Amino acid sequence: MKRVLLTGGAGFVGANVAVALAAEHPDWELVAFDNLHRRGSELNLARLEAAGVSFVRGDVRDRAALGALDPIDALVECSAEPSALVGMSGETDYPFETNLVGAYNCLELARRDGAQLVFLSTSRVYPYPALGGLRFDETPTRFELAAEQGLEGVSGAGISERFPLAGPRTLYGATKLAAELLITEYAANFALRCVVDRCGVIAGPWQMGRVDQGVFAFWLFHHQFGRPLSYIGYGGAGKQVRDLLHVADLVELIDAQLGDPDGWAGFVGNVGGGRQCSLSLLETTAICRELTGREVPIEPIDQGRPGDVPLYISDCSLLFERSAWRPRRGAREVLADTHAWLEEHEDTVALSLGF
Repeated sequence: MKRVLLTGGAGFVGANVAVALAAEHPDWELVAFDNLHRRGSELNLARLEAAGVSFVRGDVRDRAALGALDPIDALVECSAEPSALVGMSGETDYPFETNLVGAYNCLELARRDGAQLVFLSTSRVYPYPALGGLRFDETPTRFELAAEQGLEGVSGAGISERFPLAGPRTLYGATKLAAELLITEYAANFALRCVVDRCGVIAGPWQMGRVDQGVFAFWLFHHQFGRPLSYIGYGGAGKQVRDLLHVADLVELIDAQLGDPDGWAGFVGNVGGGRQCSLSLLETTAICRELTGREVPIEPIDQGRPGDVPLYISDCSLLFERSAWRPRRGAREVLADTHAWLEEHEDTVALSLGF
């Protein structure tokens, strides 16, 4: 029997991973550890219980609470304050302590038990001034990366791990990159088998999307409930682009990584949908209108937000060289699956979101 701890285990990614692993590996013992800080995470508790996943309410900032857990074989670190805007108002304690101190506490737990660590990092480790300075072409519905760029680590396939890391990247990205550096040291000094997945936008059912995190679910919610939206920045045309990855595709990768701790040890790489699974906000609007049958007012706002970028697409070539894993679900399928879940749980979601 393998005992797997999922920190942030009642969140969007953590709960989806826990429930899927429980179905795939009925002989595994799965424990979800979460402080239920994020609104909507309490909705996952019934799912976890039904799947046979144990739940422990606790906080990764509390090293003693983690240390009180029974020995584990693997730790999937899904906890984070993921907002790109967090900290810009001056409230820095929670993101710093959760994302960096929490990662340290998880590393100490993994060191105690010699457990494998799968750490979910973010594409936000790449600095936004450099991303914002890339050359791109404008099409009727989106921005596209230009063929010629002046920086290493960028091509038509997107942003690779060779992209320069100098510069600011938001407090969220900075704490995640700092955690990555800690993981490298622990792996070297204590022979820990660690994996770092730099995820782009993850989307799918059970995501309580907000404007600053989970934008595709957020866009769909506003169409479903008839709420106005805004195209913010870059001329207010809605042509900014992100790749997106169905959470079920991410689950399949994490399952493969947990199944081969030695083979995946030391991997630090991008995990995303890539160019083939990407959308602009304008394109997202068209799909949301089709799925919901509703059209909502969208205000163009020329002024952008701090830390934003016009385009990010994950170049996953490093991952693809190492593994046969590929994203199997396209952008429309991600939104369609999210919409089907939303229709089934519409009243509960509206109540949780305050709509």
